[in-house]
Amino acid sequence: MKQPLSGKLHEAKPSWWSGVLLSTLVGAGFYAWMANSLESEALDRFRNQARSIQYNIAGGIKACTDVLRGAASHFQASEEMSPQSFHRYVRGLDIPHNFPSIATINFAQYVPDERRATFEYQMRSATVRELGYPEFRISPSGQRPDYTVITLLEPMYGAKGKFGYDLASRPAVARALELARDTGAISTSGLPVQLPEAPTQFGMPLRLPVYRADMPVDTVADRRAAYMGSVGIGFSVPRLVEAAMVDTPVREVRVRLYSTVAGTPPNGTQPNGHLLFDSTESAAGQAPPDDHVQLSLPVNYNGRLWQVYFDAPRGALFSSFDAYLPWLAALVGFVSTLLMYALFHAQVSSRRRALQMARDMTRELRDSQAKLQLSHQRLRRLAAHAEQIKEEERKRIAREIHDDLGQNLLALRIEADILASRTALRHPRLHSRATATLKQIDETIRSVRNIINDLRPNVLDLGLSAAVEWQITQFRKRSGIECDVLDPDGTPDVDDRCAVALFRVLQESLSNIQQHARATHVRVELRQLGGTLRMVIADNGIGLHDGSRNKNGSFGLVGIEERMSLLGGDCSIVSRPHGGTTVTVTVPVAWRAAQPAVGVFAN
Repeated sequence: MKQPLSGKLHEAKPSWWSGVLLSTLVGAGFYAWMANSLESEALDRFRNQARSIQYNIAGGIKACTDVLRGAASHFQASEEMSPQSFHRYVRGLDIPHNFPSIATINFAQYVPDERRATFEYQMRSATVRELGYPEFRISPSGQRPDYTVITLLEPMYGAKGKFGYDLASRPAVARALELARDTGAISTSGLPVQLPEAPTQFGMPLRLPVYRADMPVDTVADRRAAYMGSVGIGFSVPRLVEAAMVDTPVREVRVRLYSTVAGTPPNGTQPNGHLLFDSTESAAGQAPPDDHVQLSLPVNYNGRLWQVYFDAPRGALFSSFDAYLPWLAALVGFVSTLLMYALFHAQVSSRRRALQMARDMTRELRDSQAKLQLSHQRLRRLAAHAEQIKEEERKRIAREIHDDLGQNLLALRIEADILASRTALRHPRLHSRATATLKQIDETIRSVRNIINDLRPNVLDLGLSAAVEWQITQFRKRSGIECDVLDPDGTPDVDDRCAVALFRVLQESLSNIQQHARATHVRVELRQLGGTLRMVIADNGIGLHDGSRNKNGSFGLVGIEERMSLLGGDCSIVSRPHGGTTVTVTVPVAWRAAQPAVGVFAN
């Protein structure tokens, strides 16, 4: 015979080695999860820092172009820009504090060849020399159709090399100046230039054409006729990038800035183009090690594309405490899992003991339940027997009262009536006493009749329908409540036990209606359906309140249900607040009841 599954489960015991192995696996999982989380967060910080530097570089370029446009607007607003006013304008900008990446700002005036001699004479005035400019001379020497000569330059330390320099002497720069003059847009050669204050650092030039304010600039011809020259700035690429790297959380991040070759798509890993800046001077231009985290982002420089390359050692992205977090997570996972396994082990042991106790209690409960059920059946049989004995005793007492006391009272009344008739003329006093006695006998007969009807109405011997009609009539007299009886099938075929039970149910229901329902109308229906008899008692009263059926000391409704249960029938009580109550009982019909003769006290 196979052993039950519950027994096998009962014998299975958890092993501590399984708990240690499970805890180790969970700790390893926690370690991997925490390590991956830290790696992801570190990479996010690196990417966010790179995007912040990218944004700062773009913002620095935007600031330089704003200064350039402001200077061009200043020149266009003034018909004549003297060196003194230009010097005051640049000093007002406070470039070292507000725009630290700008290295120089200048103005190059457009001079046709026929005005060269006059222009050189004007620029050699004492006013220009007083500001610290060297003696003016257009360079390089040689005759050209036109010149774009630097006439204003700030700061002064670059004046010796650039003052009087013709930007249009270089063909590539001349083409860029002509394109800017014809379009009115900012121009740049895209090639780095050396800065006068730091020859080892690269700078990038930007130029914007300046037109006369009193002339139109709608067409190319208009712009050429109104062209005065161009304003230019040169900003330091190292200072621009270093300013963008201020307040970065990871100091070990290396930043390299490349100007890409026109027409060549940027490469995410291998830079192409010209190196403009490398934050690590000792490894300038060298590729980062393979274990470094790398990222490249583009920067727009006046329509040209720059590429910024970021790299940093992986270890620099983590704090000193981050190295212990995976081990701490592994320890937490191991200890918590081991504690939970210990709790599970204790629960399993407790469960085994609880199951044994439950089996013992279940066995005792089943024995007690069987005894209780047997006792309940005996009580119900005893209650049925007691009810039957009580009804039979009521019937016997009612018949004895009817047969003995009733007959004696009837005979006594006849004698009193004869006495009253004979003394009516000759003995008035005696007649009065006889008449009073006759009335007292009539009252006693009515009291005896009521007692008999309370014990067991004789009208029950005429059938259930007659008993129901009699009970309804009595109810109308006592309560004054309107009551209708529906009995379409006539007298149903029921035995005396069933008729008495239904009559008692009707009595109890009408008594409850009179005392509690506050009803104005009652409907009683008797209907025989196949082998069952159904009686419905409905009223339009206030209904039953919550807890009325289980109220202490109230056994009326319980008695109705118990009577129907003893007969093998059903009882249904439906009530709605202020909607009335309906009591429906159904009992199986056994056989037709015998009908004994009716005595004189039947009503």
